[in-house]
Amino acid sequence: MSLSQLTAQQRGEQILAAFSATFGELLASDPDAVRARFRKMAASPFAFYRGAACLFYRELDRERHGGPYLDDRTARLWIHGDLHAESYGSYLDSQGRLIFHAQGFDEAFVGPFTWDLRRFAASVALIGYEKALSDEQITELVRDYATAYRERVHDLATGAKTDEVPPFSLDTAEGPVLDVLRTARSRSRVALLDSMTEIREHERRFAPGADAIELDAATRYKVLAAFDGYLETLPESSLTRPDSYRVKDVVGRRGSGVAIGGSGSGFAERPSYDILLEGHSDAFENDVVISLRQARTPAVAQHITDPAIRAHFAHEGHRAVAAQRALQAHPDPWLGWTELDGAGQLVAEISPYAVRLDWSVIDDIERISALVRDLGRATAALHAVADDEEAHSDLVPFRAERAIDAAIAADEDSFAGHLVEFAHRYGARTREDHQIFVDLFRNDRIPGL
Repeated sequence: MSLSQLTAQQRGEQILAAFSATFGELLASDPDAVRARFRKMAASPFAFYRGAACLFYRELDRERHGGPYLDDRTARLWIHGDLHAESYGSYLDSQGRLIFHAQGFDEAFVGPFTWDLRRFAASVALIGYEKALSDEQITELVRDYATAYRERVHDLATGAKTDEVPPFSLDTAEGPVLDVLRTARSRSRVALLDSMTEIREHERRFAPGADAIELDAATRYKVLAAFDGYLETLPESSLTRPDSYRVKDVVGRRGSGVAIGGSGSGFAERPSYDILLEGHSDAFENDVVISLRQARTPAVAQHITDPAIRAHFAHEGHRAVAAQRALQAHPDPWLGWTELDGAGQLVAEISPYAVRLDWSVIDDIERISALVRDLGRATAALHAVADDEEAHSDLVPFRAERAIDAAIAADEDSFAGHLVEFAHRYGARTREDHQIFVDLFRNDRIPGL
């Protein structure tokens, strides 16, 4: 039976089953955290879509081996895993440039490239609906995205633009993308440090706060031991000044909250730790804060059954870092992984230059169209970078953009239409699922809550 033939009660049972499998462990240990997360998901269909990736991948799982444009190569590429219209923003790369790119690689894995495209296309339909755009306008936006993606993939596959300046830097970006980069440029590490730390006895230390947890000696020892393990995962280029990694202070943080807008899957109330480091010089303004937090199993991984992919990673922290290094050119030089209490941890800088694209201030249809085209090109660049990391060539031992280009060329006329049809269909499905979920939630019909 197709989804469209299900009654609301039958679909509600499917939603409950999916959420039980995904959130069951956290429901048992911290139902208040799940309740807070679900309340955020209840706010709108788009918020629900972002928080319910488990439903999305259950829908796509059945075409893992036979979907359009998928073959032995294009079904096995590095993908973002949670690519939607708000997955983009700025970062400061290891060469000191502000770049507009996808953010949040906690959900990244190896899988079909079309899953990224479909997830993005459906998010455009949902945002367009919230902005009261017509079905025809939404169709054109998805077509704009598909066309820009396809053209950029072809350029990269044929080598036409391999020597060009990164397409989304301060020198080349326009419109909302340039606005994000300019906002990031106005930020400073000093302001971030001032918000988190203070100077005591001629040294910078973490400031006490509502979410700060002072560590006992045993916990501090464990965190510093994990930090030592993290140093072993850094590339040689990050270790040119060993004093940069001198630890000044360590503090625990309460759970990272349920902010669906953040990177990762938004699980709450898991311990994380901030570590204050010396940075690139003795000057206070160059101190660096890195975060150590437990990495999660991505939703998409539950539907990728190849044991060789899972065996490639020591744990989820290793997987998340490998994914980011594979999908992002010149990533955060502080990026690494470690283990703590037997769980894989992701370690990265808390950067003041990470600014997320804000759709709430973009309403003009021409600006939306230009932005969607830019995001299509950004998605193509994301997928093309994915074979440049030599350390992971055994997972993707070929040029990703050439594989994608050849697959699309085999049925180019249908490519945009395929995404348009899915965007409308799954957008409508999500709006219905959101209403079913809200009714289940507000009527106390979710077991465990």
